[in-house]
Amino acid sequence: MPKDKPVHEVRVGVVKAAIWKNDTENGVRFNVTLSRLYKDGEEWKSTDSFGRDDLLVLAKVADRAHSWIHDEASAEEREAPAAARKK
Repeated sequence: MPKDKPVHEVRVGVVKAAIWKNDTENGVRFNVTLSRLYKDGEEWKSTDSFGRDDLLVLAKVADRAHSWIHDEASAEEREAPAAARKK
């Protein structure tokens, strides 16, 4: 069974945000996982631990993820039928 994939990713350098879309009975909800990529020998790995020098990049990635989610939610609202918006 294939793994679910994020609907969008934001990456700056080795810091990445994966944005996940969840359809709920209350509508679409987005969640974000943040990670830092690093190389262990020849293999790329990821961690959810960040050092001092990663924090400003992490903030930039989180800001871009927030903006993408906001834009996506606004677009979905515009596309929703008028009757659904009245609920």
